[in-house]
Amino acid sequence: FVQNSSSSCGAAREARSWWRRRGEDCGGGELTDGKRHTSAADRELVVVQEKKTKQKKNDMRTHTTWKAGLTSTTSTEARNRGSRLRTRPLGGPPIRVFRSSSGQNHRRGSRLGSSLLRIIFAQASHHDHHDHLPVCGTRDLNEYVSGLKFDDKGLLVAIAQDVDTGDVLMQAFANEKAVRATLRTGKGTFYSRSRKALWCKGETSGNYLMVKGVYCDCDRDSLVYLCKPIGPACHTGEPTCWFEGTSECTEDTVVVTGESPKTTLLRLEDTIKQRQAEGEGKSWTAKLLADPKLLCSKVREEAGELCETLEEGEGKKRCASEMADLLYHSMVLCRAQGVEVRDVMEVLRKRFGTSGIDEKAARVVAK
Repeated sequence: FVQNSSSSCGAAREARSWWRRRGEDCGGGELTDGKRHTSAADRELVVVQEKKTKQKKNDMRTHTTWKAGLTSTTSTEARNRGSRLRTRPLGGPPIRVFRSSSGQNHRRGSRLGSSLLRIIFAQASHHDHHDHLPVCGTRDLNEYVSGLKFDDKGLLVAIAQDVDTGDVLMQAFANEKAVRATLRTGKGTFYSRSRKALWCKGETSGNYLMVKGVYCDCDRDSLVYLCKPIGPACHTGEPTCWFEGTSECTEDTVVVTGESPKTTLLRLEDTIKQRQAEGEGKSWTAKLLADPKLLCSKVREEAGELCETLEEGEGKKRCASEMADLLYHSMVLCRAQGVEVRDVMEVLRKRFGTSGIDEKAARVVAK
């Protein structure tokens, strides 16, 4: 159960004193608008907590609804983990907190647990400072950039990520001018703290980051440049700046590897390349690569078995298993022709926003 440690004691005391002033106990049956209800038919608790602060003239209100009974909207997860607490500060999105199935986290004896009230105050205070909901639609560029949260040096973190593979390429810092330049030019631009000047990645090396989208996090103090890299992103010549990983770890030691963090398909692609390098006879992958006829027959076989999962109603688990087999054999076939995952992903990305019917018609005309 998550608790806010910074001001938990003060928050709990203030919450309890609020209930005493209202002449109500925090526990026992259910409470609705400050009145106790012990009926189990509709176990719903609505707590309205008001707290006046010295810094703000307006009251801060937190509306909390506790659904203790299972309704049509609760999921299997809710049945396993207990009821849900929904906290919605005015002007902010709901925050969900789960209690254990035993209810010990929310109710101690005949009282509502103070940890619940700590969360109410912590989340209300958090949303009092900013709103997570984005303002969508066409906006003024300068207004958007100035709405980001830069630190006391006028900087925020900017992370470059490959749009096709998902690889995290590099991290740097950007100020307002760098963010504006990135949005206007479509090239990843940062702020060099050593040179104290704007820095467009690739100006001297030619290894540009062609930005396809810019995304900010929930606190608006960091950005992701989703981009198509032209050449390696790291100054060492590596494709990504992250190429030192860890695997086995004990209490005193850790195994360090020279691996980069990669998604499942890219790890599979690396394994296929490794099996190819090991040569025929060492693995099933090497055998397939050495026998194109066998490889093509396996791709057709796995495609047919995938279709059967739908035709025979074999279920999701079987469908996923057959799709995994088809993906593997298809990637081996691509490896035999020198086609990489990123090449396929780029083709798919370019088809976004295009009707499948129009795309097929264009292929017929091209032939």
